[in-house]
Amino acid sequence: MSSNSEIVQTEPNTFAGITESVSRVAERKTTPLWLLLIGATGSLVMVLLGSLGFLVYEGIGIWGLNVPVAWGWAIVNFVFWVGIGHAGTLISAILFLFRQQWRTAINRFAEAMTIFAVMCALIFPGVHVGRIWAVYWIFPIPNQMSLWPNFRSPLLWDVFAVSIYFTCSALFWYTGLIPDLATLRDRAVSKVKKIIFGVLSLGWRGGNRQWKHYELAYLILAGVSTPLVLSVHSVVSTDFAVSIVPGWHSTIFPPYFVAGAIFSGFAMVLTLGIIVRKVFALEHIITVMHLEKMNKIMLLTGMMVGYAYAMEFFIAWYSGNIYESFTFVNRAFGPYAWAYWTMVSCNVIVPQLFWFKKLRTSIVVMFIASILINVGMWFERFVIVMSLARDYLPASWDYYSPTIWDILTFVGSFGLFLFLFLIFCRFLPIVAMSEVKGGLPEADPHYDPNGGGH
Repeated sequence: MSSNSEIVQTEPNTFAGITESVSRVAERKTTPLWLLLIGATGSLVMVLLGSLGFLVYEGIGIWGLNVPVAWGWAIVNFVFWVGIGHAGTLISAILFLFRQQWRTAINRFAEAMTIFAVMCALIFPGVHVGRIWAVYWIFPIPNQMSLWPNFRSPLLWDVFAVSIYFTCSALFWYTGLIPDLATLRDRAVSKVKKIIFGVLSLGWRGGNRQWKHYELAYLILAGVSTPLVLSVHSVVSTDFAVSIVPGWHSTIFPPYFVAGAIFSGFAMVLTLGIIVRKVFALEHIITVMHLEKMNKIMLLTGMMVGYAYAMEFFIAWYSGNIYESFTFVNRAFGPYAWAYWTMVSCNVIVPQLFWFKKLRTSIVVMFIASILINVGMWFERFVIVMSLARDYLPASWDYYSPTIWDILTFVGSFGLFLFLFLIFCRFLPIVAMSEVKGGLPEADPHYDPNGGGH
Protein backbone atom coordinates (compact mmCIF):
# COMPACT_ATOMS: atom_id res chain seq x y z
CA MET A 1 0.00 0.00 0.00
CA SER A 2 2.86 2.33 0.69
CA SER A 3 4.21 1.82 -2.84
CA ASN A 4 0.82 2.80 -4.26
CA SER A 5 0.81 5.94 -2.14
CA GLU A 6 4.24 6.82 -3.51
CA ILE A 7 2.92 6.46 -7.04
CA VAL A 8 0.16 8.96 -6.34
CA GLN A 9 2.49 11.41 -4.64
CA THR A 10 5.38 11.28 -7.10
CA GLU A 11 3.78 10.39 -10.43
CA PRO A 12 0.07 11.19 -10.33
CA ASN A 13 -0.30 11.52 -14.10
CA THR A 14 0.84 8.07 -15.13
CA PHE A 15 -1.23 4.96 -15.88
CA ALA A 16 -0.58 3.61 -12.38
CA GLY A 17 -1.11 6.99 -10.73
CA ILE A 18 -4.49 7.58 -12.42
CA THR A 19 -5.66 4.07 -11.50
CA GLU A 20 -4.64 4.52 -7.89
CA SER A 21 -6.08 8.04 -7.51
CA VAL A 22 -9.52 7.12 -8.84
CA SER A 23 -9.79 3.56 -7.50
CA ARG A 24 -8.94 4.46 -3.91
CA VAL A 25 -12.02 6.72 -3.79
CA ALA A 26 -14.28 3.71 -4.32
CA GLU A 27 -12.10 1.33 -2.30
CA ARG A 28 -11.55 3.27 0.90
CA LYS A 29 -13.61 2.70 4.02
CA THR A 30 -16.84 4.57 4.55
CA THR A 31 -16.14 7.86 6.32
CA PRO A 32 -18.28 9.44 9.07
CA LEU A 33 -18.81 12.48 6.81
CA TRP A 34 -20.28 10.31 4.05
CA LEU A 35 -22.59 8.60 6.54
CA LEU A 36 -23.70 12.00 7.84
CA LEU A 37 -24.39 13.28 4.32
CA ILE A 38 -26.17 10.12 3.22
CA GLY A 39 -28.31 10.34 6.35
CA ALA A 40 -29.19 13.98 5.68
CA THR A 41 -30.01 13.42 2.00
CA GLY A 42 -31.86 10.21 2.86
CA SER A 43 -34.03 12.24 5.23
CA LEU A 44 -34.84 14.61 2.36
CA VAL A 45 -35.81 11.62 0.22
CA MET A 46 -38.24 10.60 2.95
CA VAL A 47 -39.61 14.16 2.89
CA LEU A 48 -40.13 13.78 -0.87
CA LEU A 49 -41.90 10.45 -0.48
CA GLY A 50 -44.07 11.84 2.33
CA SER A 51 -45.02 14.88 0.24
CA LEU A 52 -45.91 12.72 -2.74
CA GLY A 53 -47.85 10.30 -0.54
CA PHE A 54 -49.92 13.13 0.93
CA LEU A 55 -50.43 14.52 -2.58
CA VAL A 56 -51.90 11.21 -3.78
CA TYR A 57 -54.10 11.00 -0.69
CA GLU A 58 -55.35 14.58 -0.66
CA GLY A 59 -55.04 15.78 -4.27
CA ILE A 60 -53.25 18.70 -5.94
CA GLY A 61 -55.32 21.15 -3.91
CA ILE A 62 -52.49 21.03 -1.36
CA TRP A 63 -50.35 22.96 -3.88
CA GLY A 64 -50.63 26.69 -4.48
CA LEU A 65 -52.42 26.28 -7.83
CA ASN A 66 -55.36 28.57 -8.59
CA VAL A 67 -57.71 29.24 -11.50
CA PRO A 68 -55.35 30.99 -13.96
CA VAL A 69 -52.17 29.25 -12.77
CA ALA A 70 -52.91 25.62 -13.56
CA TRP A 71 -49.18 24.90 -13.81
CA GLY A 72 -47.10 25.69 -10.77
CA TRP A 73 -43.84 24.54 -9.25
CA ALA A 74 -44.30 20.98 -10.57
CA ILE A 75 -43.72 22.05 -14.19
CA VAL A 76 -41.08 24.60 -13.18
CA ASN A 77 -39.15 21.84 -11.41
CA PHE A 78 -39.66 19.40 -14.28
CA VAL A 79 -38.12 21.76 -16.84
CA PHE A 80 -35.36 22.70 -14.37
CA TRP A 81 -34.29 19.09 -13.79
CA VAL A 82 -34.45 18.16 -17.48
CA GLY A 83 -32.18 21.14 -18.14
CA ILE A 84 -29.71 20.00 -15.47
CA GLY A 85 -29.57 16.64 -17.23
CA HIS A 86 -28.30 18.12 -20.49
CA ALA A 87 -24.65 18.75 -19.69
CA GLY A 88 -23.65 15.14 -19.08
CA THR A 89 -24.69 13.82 -22.47
CA LEU A 90 -23.36 16.93 -24.21
CA ILE A 91 -19.95 16.49 -22.54
CA SER A 92 -19.91 12.78 -23.35
CA ALA A 93 -21.42 12.69 -26.82
CA ILE A 94 -20.91 15.99 -28.65
CA LEU A 95 -17.47 16.75 -27.22
CA PHE A 96 -16.45 13.14 -27.88
CA LEU A 97 -17.47 13.44 -31.55
CA PHE A 98 -15.48 16.69 -31.77
CA ARG A 99 -12.51 14.86 -30.20
CA GLN A 100 -12.22 17.24 -27.25
CA GLN A 101 -9.80 15.39 -24.98
CA TRP A 102 -10.42 17.61 -21.95
CA ARG A 103 -13.90 16.12 -21.49
CA THR A 104 -12.42 12.87 -20.12
CA ALA A 105 -11.78 14.27 -16.65
CA ILE A 106 -15.38 15.34 -16.06
CA ASN A 107 -17.60 13.19 -18.25
CA ARG A 108 -18.15 10.29 -15.83
CA PHE A 109 -19.75 12.18 -12.97
CA ALA A 110 -21.48 14.51 -15.46
CA GLU A 111 -23.15 11.47 -17.05
CA ALA A 112 -24.17 10.15 -13.63
CA MET A 113 -25.56 13.59 -12.80
CA THR A 114 -27.61 13.46 -16.01
CA ILE A 115 -29.23 10.17 -15.07
CA PHE A 116 -30.06 11.31 -11.54
CA ALA A 117 -31.43 14.65 -12.76
CA VAL A 118 -33.71 12.96 -15.30
CA MET A 119 -34.96 10.62 -12.57
CA CYS A 120 -35.88 13.68 -10.49
CA ALA A 121 -37.52 15.29 -13.52
CA LEU A 122 -39.67 12.25 -14.27
CA ILE A 123 -41.38 12.55 -10.89
CA PHE A 124 -43.16 15.81 -11.69
CA PRO A 125 -45.08 15.16 -14.94
CA GLY A 126 -46.59 12.06 -13.35
CA VAL A 127 -47.77 13.70 -10.14
CA HIS A 128 -48.97 17.06 -11.44
CA VAL A 129 -51.82 15.43 -13.40
CA GLY A 130 -53.73 14.94 -10.15
CA ARG A 131 -55.25 11.50 -10.72
CA ILE A 132 -52.01 9.57 -10.47
CA TRP A 133 -53.76 6.19 -10.62
CA ALA A 134 -54.78 7.08 -14.21
CA VAL A 135 -51.30 8.23 -15.25
CA TYR A 136 -50.91 5.15 -17.46
CA TRP A 137 -53.21 6.93 -19.93
CA ILE A 138 -50.25 9.04 -21.06
CA PHE A 139 -48.31 5.98 -22.23
CA PRO A 140 -48.73 4.86 -25.86
CA ILE A 141 -50.44 1.55 -25.03
CA PRO A 142 -54.01 0.38 -25.73
CA ASN A 143 -56.05 -0.80 -22.77
CA GLN A 144 -59.11 -2.90 -22.11
CA MET A 145 -61.42 0.14 -22.48
CA SER A 146 -59.99 0.99 -25.93
CA LEU A 147 -58.96 4.40 -24.63
CA TRP A 148 -56.00 5.35 -26.81
CA PRO A 149 -53.73 8.10 -25.56
CA ASN A 150 -53.95 11.47 -27.25
CA PHE A 151 -50.83 11.61 -29.42
CA ARG A 152 -51.28 15.37 -29.76
CA SER A 153 -50.82 15.82 -26.02
CA PRO A 154 -47.51 17.38 -24.91
CA LEU A 155 -47.53 14.94 -21.99
CA LEU A 156 -47.10 12.06 -24.41
CA TRP A 157 -44.30 13.90 -26.21
CA ASP A 158 -42.53 14.23 -22.85
CA VAL A 159 -42.92 10.51 -22.20
CA PHE A 160 -41.24 9.66 -25.51
CA ALA A 161 -38.53 12.34 -25.33
CA VAL A 162 -37.46 12.00 -21.70
CA SER A 163 -37.67 8.20 -21.48
CA ILE A 164 -35.59 7.74 -24.65
CA TYR A 165 -33.09 10.31 -23.42
CA PHE A 166 -32.84 8.55 -20.05
CA THR A 167 -32.37 5.14 -21.70
CA CYS A 168 -29.63 6.32 -24.08
CA SER A 169 -27.87 8.29 -21.34
CA ALA A 170 -27.88 5.26 -19.02
CA LEU A 171 -26.52 2.98 -21.79
CA PHE A 172 -23.84 5.52 -22.65
CA TRP A 173 -22.83 5.87 -19.00
CA TYR A 174 -22.73 2.11 -18.39
CA THR A 175 -20.80 1.38 -21.59
CA GLY A 176 -18.10 3.85 -20.54
CA LEU A 177 -17.96 2.26 -17.09
CA ILE A 178 -17.15 -1.28 -18.25
CA PRO A 179 -13.31 -1.01 -18.48
CA ASP A 180 -13.15 0.80 -15.13
CA LEU A 181 -15.43 -1.76 -13.46
CA ALA A 182 -12.98 -4.43 -14.63
CA THR A 183 -10.16 -2.46 -13.00
CA LEU A 184 -12.05 -2.42 -9.68
CA ARG A 185 -12.78 -6.14 -10.10
CA ASP A 186 -9.08 -6.92 -10.50
CA ARG A 187 -8.14 -4.76 -7.51
CA ALA A 188 -10.93 -6.00 -5.22
CA VAL A 189 -9.82 -7.82 -2.07
CA SER A 190 -13.24 -9.02 -0.90
CA LYS A 191 -14.98 -11.91 -2.64
CA VAL A 192 -18.32 -10.07 -2.72
CA LYS A 193 -16.82 -7.09 -4.56
CA LYS A 194 -15.02 -9.39 -6.99
CA ILE A 195 -18.31 -11.09 -7.86
CA ILE A 196 -20.30 -7.85 -8.17
CA PHE A 197 -17.71 -6.03 -10.27
CA GLY A 198 -17.08 -9.22 -12.24
CA VAL A 199 -20.74 -9.43 -13.24
CA LEU A 200 -20.99 -5.70 -14.00
CA SER A 201 -17.80 -5.65 -16.11
CA LEU A 202 -19.27 -8.30 -18.48
CA GLY A 203 -16.08 -10.35 -18.68
CA TRP A 204 -13.88 -7.46 -19.78
CA ARG A 205 -10.23 -8.45 -20.22
CA GLY A 206 -8.92 -5.54 -22.28
CA GLY A 207 -8.08 -7.51 -25.43
CA ASN A 208 -7.78 -5.85 -28.85
CA ARG A 209 -11.09 -7.26 -30.08
CA GLN A 210 -12.89 -6.09 -26.95
CA TRP A 211 -11.48 -2.58 -27.33
CA LYS A 212 -12.50 -2.54 -30.98
CA HIS A 213 -16.12 -3.45 -30.16
CA TYR A 214 -16.16 -1.11 -27.18
CA GLU A 215 -15.00 1.89 -29.17
CA LEU A 216 -17.49 1.16 -31.95
CA ALA A 217 -20.36 0.84 -29.47
CA TYR A 218 -19.28 4.06 -27.72
CA LEU A 219 -19.15 5.89 -31.06
CA ILE A 220 -22.63 4.67 -32.06
CA LEU A 221 -24.10 5.68 -28.71
CA ALA A 222 -22.44 9.10 -29.02
CA GLY A 223 -23.97 9.52 -32.46
CA VAL A 224 -27.43 8.51 -31.21
CA SER A 225 -27.21 10.69 -28.11
CA THR A 226 -26.12 13.87 -29.91
CA PRO A 227 -29.49 14.64 -31.57
CA LEU A 228 -31.22 13.71 -28.31
CA VAL A 229 -29.40 16.53 -26.51
CA LEU A 230 -30.98 18.98 -28.95
CA SER A 231 -34.37 17.30 -29.26
CA VAL A 232 -35.31 16.59 -25.64
CA HIS A 233 -35.45 20.16 -24.42
CA SER A 234 -36.92 21.24 -27.76
CA VAL A 235 -39.83 18.89 -27.07
CA VAL A 236 -40.14 20.18 -23.50
CA SER A 237 -40.20 23.77 -24.79
CA THR A 238 -42.85 22.84 -27.34
CA ASP A 239 -45.13 21.94 -24.40
CA PHE A 240 -45.25 25.71 -23.91
CA ALA A 241 -44.95 26.90 -27.51
CA VAL A 242 -47.97 25.02 -28.88
CA SER A 243 -50.28 26.89 -26.49
CA ILE A 244 -51.93 30.25 -27.22
CA VAL A 245 -50.72 31.82 -23.98
CA PRO A 246 -48.99 35.18 -24.64
CA GLY A 247 -45.26 34.87 -24.05
CA TRP A 248 -45.30 31.13 -24.77
CA HIS A 249 -46.51 30.89 -28.36
CA SER A 250 -43.10 31.50 -29.88
CA THR A 251 -40.74 29.75 -32.30
CA ILE A 252 -37.72 30.95 -30.31
CA PHE A 253 -38.50 28.55 -27.46
CA PRO A 254 -36.68 25.38 -28.69
CA PRO A 255 -33.21 26.95 -29.28
CA TYR A 256 -33.73 29.23 -26.27
CA PHE A 257 -34.52 26.28 -24.00
CA VAL A 258 -31.65 24.15 -25.34
CA ALA A 259 -29.12 26.94 -24.72
CA GLY A 260 -30.54 27.46 -21.24
CA ALA A 261 -30.38 23.73 -20.51
CA ILE A 262 -26.71 23.51 -21.49
CA PHE A 263 -26.09 26.66 -19.46
CA SER A 264 -27.66 25.30 -16.27
CA GLY A 265 -26.30 21.78 -16.81
CA PHE A 266 -22.71 22.98 -17.06
CA ALA A 267 -23.25 25.14 -13.97
CA MET A 268 -24.29 22.06 -11.98
CA VAL A 269 -21.35 20.03 -13.34
CA LEU A 270 -19.06 22.87 -12.26
CA THR A 271 -20.57 22.99 -8.77
CA LEU A 272 -20.20 19.25 -8.26
CA GLY A 273 -16.80 19.11 -9.99
CA ILE A 274 -15.27 21.70 -7.68
CA ILE A 275 -16.50 19.76 -4.64
CA VAL A 276 -15.45 16.36 -5.99
CA ARG A 277 -11.91 17.41 -6.95
CA LYS A 278 -11.35 18.95 -3.50
CA VAL A 279 -12.90 16.23 -1.35
CA PHE A 280 -11.25 13.32 -3.20
CA ALA A 281 -7.91 15.07 -3.95
CA LEU A 282 -8.33 14.85 -7.72
CA GLU A 283 -6.92 18.28 -8.55
CA HIS A 284 -4.28 16.67 -10.80
CA ILE A 285 -7.03 15.07 -12.92
CA ILE A 286 -9.82 17.69 -12.81
CA THR A 287 -7.56 20.70 -13.28
CA VAL A 288 -8.30 24.42 -13.40
CA MET A 289 -7.95 24.11 -17.18
CA HIS A 290 -11.00 21.82 -17.30
CA LEU A 291 -12.99 24.20 -15.12
CA GLU A 292 -11.94 27.19 -17.22
CA LYS A 293 -13.14 25.54 -20.42
CA MET A 294 -16.53 24.90 -18.81
CA ASN A 295 -16.66 28.55 -17.79
CA LYS A 296 -16.10 29.55 -21.42
CA ILE A 297 -18.99 27.36 -22.54
CA MET A 298 -21.17 28.89 -19.81
CA LEU A 299 -20.18 32.37 -20.98
CA LEU A 300 -21.22 31.47 -24.54
CA THR A 301 -24.55 29.87 -23.59
CA GLY A 302 -25.23 32.66 -21.07
CA MET A 303 -24.90 35.20 -23.87
CA MET A 304 -27.26 33.10 -26.02
CA VAL A 305 -29.81 33.10 -23.20
CA GLY A 306 -29.39 36.86 -22.72
CA TYR A 307 -29.88 37.36 -26.48
CA ALA A 308 -33.09 35.29 -26.28
CA TYR A 309 -34.39 37.49 -23.44
CA ALA A 310 -33.74 40.62 -25.53
CA MET A 311 -35.31 39.13 -28.67
CA GLU A 312 -38.46 38.17 -26.76
CA PHE A 313 -38.93 41.79 -25.75
CA PHE A 314 -38.09 43.06 -29.24
CA ILE A 315 -40.52 40.71 -31.01
CA ALA A 316 -43.27 41.50 -28.47
CA TRP A 317 -42.85 45.20 -29.35
CA TYR A 318 -42.26 44.74 -33.07
CA SER A 319 -45.26 42.44 -33.56
CA GLY A 320 -47.67 45.12 -32.42
CA ASN A 321 -49.58 42.46 -30.47
CA ILE A 322 -50.92 44.17 -27.36
CA TYR A 323 -51.20 40.88 -25.45
CA GLU A 324 -47.58 39.94 -26.12
CA SER A 325 -46.39 43.44 -25.24
CA PHE A 326 -48.37 43.44 -22.01
CA THR A 327 -47.01 40.01 -21.01
CA PHE A 328 -43.37 41.06 -21.26
CA VAL A 329 -43.87 44.45 -19.63
CA ASN A 330 -45.76 42.64 -16.89
CA ARG A 331 -42.84 40.23 -16.42
CA ALA A 332 -40.39 43.08 -15.94
CA PHE A 333 -42.57 45.47 -13.94
CA GLY A 334 -45.54 43.45 -12.69
CA PRO A 335 -46.07 41.45 -9.49
CA TYR A 336 -43.30 38.97 -10.41
CA ALA A 337 -40.73 41.64 -11.28
CA TRP A 338 -38.57 40.47 -8.36
CA ALA A 339 -38.30 37.01 -9.97
CA TYR A 340 -37.61 38.46 -13.43
CA TRP A 341 -34.76 40.68 -12.30
CA THR A 342 -33.29 37.87 -10.19
CA MET A 343 -33.29 35.78 -13.38
CA VAL A 344 -31.62 38.52 -15.45
CA SER A 345 -29.01 39.25 -12.77
CA CYS A 346 -28.00 35.61 -12.35
CA ASN A 347 -28.19 34.51 -16.00
CA VAL A 348 -26.98 37.56 -17.89
CA ILE A 349 -24.82 39.62 -15.53
CA VAL A 350 -23.05 36.91 -13.49
CA PRO A 351 -21.57 35.02 -16.52
CA GLN A 352 -19.91 38.24 -17.71
CA LEU A 353 -17.36 37.67 -14.95
CA PHE A 354 -15.91 34.90 -17.11
CA TRP A 355 -14.57 37.37 -19.67
CA PHE A 356 -11.66 37.90 -17.29
CA LYS A 357 -9.11 35.10 -16.99
CA LYS A 358 -8.33 35.88 -13.35
CA LEU A 359 -12.00 35.44 -12.39
CA ARG A 360 -12.48 32.56 -14.84
CA THR A 361 -9.75 30.59 -13.09
CA SER A 362 -10.72 31.51 -9.51
CA ILE A 363 -12.26 28.51 -7.75
CA VAL A 364 -14.23 30.68 -5.32
CA VAL A 365 -15.64 32.92 -8.07
CA MET A 366 -16.64 30.05 -10.35
CA PHE A 367 -18.23 28.09 -7.48
CA ILE A 368 -20.40 31.02 -6.39
CA ALA A 369 -21.21 31.90 -10.01
CA SER A 370 -22.27 28.31 -10.81
CA ILE A 371 -24.72 28.29 -7.90
CA LEU A 372 -26.12 31.71 -8.85
CA ILE A 373 -26.58 30.59 -12.45
CA ASN A 374 -28.67 27.61 -11.40
CA VAL A 375 -30.72 29.85 -9.12
CA GLY A 376 -31.27 32.14 -12.10
CA MET A 377 -32.22 29.27 -14.40
CA TRP A 378 -34.80 28.02 -11.92
CA PHE A 379 -36.27 31.53 -11.82
CA GLU A 380 -36.30 31.61 -15.64
CA ARG A 381 -38.66 28.63 -15.69
CA PHE A 382 -40.67 30.17 -12.85
CA VAL A 383 -41.08 33.47 -14.73
CA ILE A 384 -42.20 31.65 -17.88
CA VAL A 385 -44.80 29.56 -16.05
CA MET A 386 -46.06 32.59 -14.15
CA SER A 387 -47.22 34.11 -17.44
CA LEU A 388 -50.42 32.23 -16.61
CA ALA A 389 -51.11 34.52 -13.65
CA ARG A 390 -52.40 37.28 -15.93
CA ASP A 391 -54.24 35.82 -18.90
CA TYR A 392 -56.68 37.33 -21.40
CA LEU A 393 -59.41 37.86 -18.79
CA PRO A 394 -58.45 40.38 -16.05
CA ALA A 395 -61.30 39.15 -13.85
CA SER A 396 -59.47 35.82 -13.42
CA TRP A 397 -56.04 37.26 -12.57
CA ASP A 398 -54.50 35.94 -9.40
CA TYR A 399 -51.12 35.75 -7.67
CA TYR A 400 -49.49 32.34 -7.34
CA SER A 401 -47.83 31.52 -4.03
CA PRO A 402 -46.32 28.10 -3.31
CA THR A 403 -47.46 26.16 -0.26
CA ILE A 404 -45.25 24.23 2.11
CA TRP A 405 -45.99 21.10 0.04
CA ASP A 406 -44.62 22.69 -3.14
CA ILE A 407 -41.46 23.63 -1.28
CA LEU A 408 -41.01 20.25 0.43
CA THR A 409 -41.45 18.38 -2.86
CA PHE A 410 -38.79 20.52 -4.56
CA VAL A 411 -36.36 20.25 -1.64
CA GLY A 412 -37.00 16.51 -1.53
CA SER A 413 -36.11 16.19 -5.21
CA PHE A 414 -32.74 17.81 -4.46
CA GLY A 415 -32.36 15.29 -1.64
CA LEU A 416 -32.96 12.42 -4.07
CA PHE A 417 -30.45 13.86 -6.55
CA LEU A 418 -27.71 14.28 -3.93
CA PHE A 419 -28.52 10.90 -2.30
CA LEU A 420 -27.98 9.08 -5.60
CA PHE A 421 -24.86 11.12 -6.38
CA LEU A 422 -23.32 10.27 -2.99
CA ILE A 423 -23.94 6.55 -3.56
CA PHE A 424 -22.33 6.84 -7.00
CA CYS A 425 -19.25 8.61 -5.56
CA ARG A 426 -18.89 5.99 -2.84
CA PHE A 427 -19.07 2.80 -4.89
CA LEU A 428 -18.16 3.58 -8.52
CA PRO A 429 -15.18 5.30 -10.22
CA ILE A 430 -16.08 8.98 -10.49
CA VAL A 431 -13.53 9.63 -13.25
CA ALA A 432 -13.27 7.66 -16.50
CA MET A 433 -9.85 6.11 -15.88
CA SER A 434 -9.55 4.43 -19.26
CA GLU A 435 -10.38 7.64 -21.12
CA VAL A 436 -8.06 9.84 -19.04
CA LYS A 437 -5.24 7.36 -19.65
CA GLY A 438 -5.94 7.59 -23.39
CA GLY A 439 -4.88 11.23 -23.28
CA LEU A 440 -1.60 10.64 -21.43
CA PRO A 441 1.77 10.67 -23.25
CA GLU A 442 2.18 6.99 -22.37
CA ALA A 443 -0.79 6.15 -24.58
CA ASP A 444 1.10 7.35 -27.66
CA PRO A 445 2.51 4.28 -29.46
CA HIS A 446 5.67 6.29 -30.16
CA TYR A 447 6.10 7.37 -26.53
CA ASP A 448 9.69 7.24 -25.29
CA PRO A 449 9.85 6.98 -21.47
CA ASN A 450 13.43 8.25 -21.59
CA GLY A 451 12.37 11.50 -23.25
CA GLY A 452 14.24 10.81 -26.47
CA GLY A 453 11.36 11.76 -28.74
CA HIS A 454 9.86 9.61 -31.48
